[in-house]
Amino acid sequence: MRKLTIAAAIAAGSALSAPAMAQTTTPSDHFNGPYIQGSISLDQNGSRAGDRLVFDGNGDGAFGDVVRTTTGADAFSPGFCNGNAIGPRAAQGCRDDNNDFGYGVRLGYDSRIGGGDFVVGALVEGWKSESIDYTTGFSTTPASYTIARQLDHAVSARGRLGYSPGDGRGLFYVTGGASYGDIDQQFFTSNGANAFTPTDDEWEFGWQAGGGAELIVLDNVSLGIEYLYSRYDDDSYSVNVSQGTAPATNPFLIGGAGTTDLRNSNSSFDLHSFRATVGFHF
Repeated sequence: MRKLTIAAAIAAGSALSAPAMAQTTTPSDHFNGPYIQGSISLDQNGSRAGDRLVFDGNGDGAFGDVVRTTTGADAFSPGFCNGNAIGPRAAQGCRDDNNDFGYGVRLGYDSRIGGGDFVVGALVEGWKSESIDYTTGFSTTPASYTIARQLDHAVSARGRLGYSPGDGRGLFYVTGGASYGDIDQQFFTSNGANAFTPTDDEWEFGWQAGGGAELIVLDNVSLGIEYLYSRYDDDSYSVNVSQGTAPATNPFLIGGAGTTDLRNSNSSFDLHSFRATVGFHF
């Protein structure tokens, strides 16, 4: 009889503890469904210290020519800077690139792998950056020549893989994917003699990679931080320099083609983006 009482007590205890055990092992519902997020970021241009203008003076499509005066001297011997010209002379220097804010909105879907701590997801995002990259060259005229470029708009598709430990309210993740961006290009010069004809802006393909962390703070509302690196191909923009009111001995005219094309030496447009996000999870 005593054995039966003990067995019954054990069975009853097991029955009572089973729901509690099931409750502690039930996978979290967080990061397991659709969501919408907005982001604001500080964007920093990834331009390089050696960025400069390069030239095609003989019309062969290769940007490796030196623009020379009638005496054979390098017309751009004053040099180049990775920034925006303060004046027409190299000695006046350049202002730094304009690192500025970015804004974005994304739609995504997360799913817990096997109902556990690992999360896999995908998202699409629209993004705009106010950050501007400048590259300047100085001629012996003296004159300055500056190309400015900015990621005006971008549409991206990325995947993300994360880990959501404990109660599942937090998520650490890595992300990466493809992007298609409208790079806005502008050209400025203090040279009022030659004529300058830039090519049209174009949408360019690129890729993105980064990582971040996210925390559910109120019901279905999350706050997060994220770093994202973006790189776009940018080798289609150039500026054609023709005679204008300049004499026929102008350095831009005597390279063999009768005109000169110039562009940025850096054929990639890079951005480092440090983001804060707020999201609603359905």
